[in-house]
Amino acid sequence: MIETVCSEDLLYVNIYKKSTNGRVSNQMNDKILSLKQKNLTKGPIAPLLIKFAIPFMLANLFQALYGAADMIIVGQFTNAAGLSAVSIGTQFMFLVNGLIVGMSMGGTILIGRYFGANEQEEITETIGTMFTTFALIGTALTVILLFAVSPIVALLQTPAEAVAQTESYIYISVLGILFIFAYNALSAMLRGFGDSKSPLIFVAIASVFNVIGDLILVGVYGFGPGGAAFATIASQGLSALFAVCYLKKQGFKNFDFKLKSFRINKSKLKFLLILGLPMSLQMSLVTVSFMFIMATVNQMGGVIASAAIGVAAKLNGFTMLPPIAFSAAISAMVAQNMGARKPRRAREALYVGIAVSLVFGVISYAALFLYPRIIVRMFTPDKALIDATSMYLRSFSIDCILVCFVFCLNGFFNGCGHTTFGMVNSILSSFLIRVPATWFISKMPGVTLYEIGFAAPMAATFSIILGLLYLKKGKWTKVKLS
Repeated sequence: MIETVCSEDLLYVNIYKKSTNGRVSNQMNDKILSLKQKNLTKGPIAPLLIKFAIPFMLANLFQALYGAADMIIVGQFTNAAGLSAVSIGTQFMFLVNGLIVGMSMGGTILIGRYFGANEQEEITETIGTMFTTFALIGTALTVILLFAVSPIVALLQTPAEAVAQTESYIYISVLGILFIFAYNALSAMLRGFGDSKSPLIFVAIASVFNVIGDLILVGVYGFGPGGAAFATIASQGLSALFAVCYLKKQGFKNFDFKLKSFRINKSKLKFLLILGLPMSLQMSLVTVSFMFIMATVNQMGGVIASAAIGVAAKLNGFTMLPPIAFSAAISAMVAQNMGARKPRRAREALYVGIAVSLVFGVISYAALFLYPRIIVRMFTPDKALIDATSMYLRSFSIDCILVCFVFCLNGFFNGCGHTTFGMVNSILSSFLIRVPATWFISKMPGVTLYEIGFAAPMAATFSIILGLLYLKKGKWTKVKLS
């Protein structure tokens, strides 16, 4: 009797039926059904990739609505100082979120590898290790950051009129770190199985509660940025709780969520760190580079410039949804196919992902370049702020096209297990190009936010060149996770 599901579903079913006189157990039916629904190693690449990416894109859209709802509602009910506080506070939380998302992507890749190779026991051990590790890190990070808020706000050169509100926003947001870890761990696990629909449901629920909370706490009670932060962490907690209840109700078999199952396997922890830490550092250091840029802009133009960069960052979050989604889809598909020893199919997934995401990139570029004032007006009625943000977007918008290549290439290398390259590439493009370029440009006589906006496309171009050179070398075909 064969107890593990082989990568060729129909062949396995026939062998298993013969060995059991035609009887297939309920447990094996579940495994076979799961593979038919989520296996990314067979079938036409483009439909599979798009089908996986669209729910992920929508999930990221809802997540982007967290920050956008905070910005829009705070912008309508407070002033530029309130917008600046949410902008700076959100950037700090992006730094924390980068650590979490990077580690969770390591879990997605590892689970995807084991799923592609049909190693069920390895999957269960990986899930238990990931959940336990995230709980420990999340608790430690919460305690540490609660004592570091004021120094961080000062380090970011926060405008004086926005300091108190920024500190309030960050203090409350830090209290929700464990909820962020919980949601990302659950989503990472499911995406490793090729399921991007369930995480969409979880984050949609959180988004709805977040908007309602913002309207009540900020619009009705006037709690400002602090109220927006509380609405966000409360909605994230509800989302994580719903995810666990949903999985248990659906009879999820790979993890039972009992206390005894939360334990760390040293081997799985090693591989989670090998895959996840480079991506955590990559995302966090990129955010750090943006915080340096924001500090530079704060010194250059005060609260209006700070708020303008914050609004542009929110808009950029929406324009990057397609390339981020296809990066994640590529990563999951590549992980499964490399686990199933199909490197040619893995590379084809990269090319398809770039082609499709470029369609969205060109549309985003055209919208931000041609109609920036109309778009920015959704965030604020302040004319000076609209003028400053629109000026920045006209030069920055070319990045919408370039990041399609950057994210898809990094997603491909991450799926292959070469997460260190993605980290090095992002760090070099951020700290060798974007940060220095922003600083030098800001020192030029008569410089405006229009000139500052060119730093991002310069960094993206550098990143693309490095990624293409690494792809050509072919080192991505060599990785071992056992």
